[in-house]
Amino acid sequence: QVQLVESGGGLVQPGGSLRLSCAASGRTFKAYAMGWFRRAPGKEQEFVAAISPSGIGTLYQDSVKGRFTISRDNAKNTVSLQMNSLKPEDTAVYFCAARDSPLPLRSASQYDYWGQGTQVTVSS
Repeated sequence: QVQLVESGGGLVQPGGSLRLSCAASGRTFKAYAMGWFRRAPGKEQEFVAAISPSGIGTLYQDSVKGRFTISRDNAKNTVSLQMNSLKPEDTAVYFCAARDSPLPLRSASQYDYWGQGTQVTVSS
């Protein structure tokens, strides 16, 4: 069983930056692929980024490539999402997810554990 707690959301102006963090419980964190997803108002949940257990393999949604960076610290059981050059369309609730497998994937249905989410609002 893995419990995930996100933090770092908030209100930021367009062009600004935020860093989301996800703290995971459990001794097997280093074996899990991790992902970030988001749900904007009135829209379906969408994939943002994912990372392999080693941190070497990463995946990104096309709209965030070059602006967002996913990383992890297995010693601290954390995964982070650095978000730069934020746009109003990035406004959403962001969720951290863990997959009981070393392969990071884009499909939310492939993830086994989820956090409660953290709100990110990009507005002037």
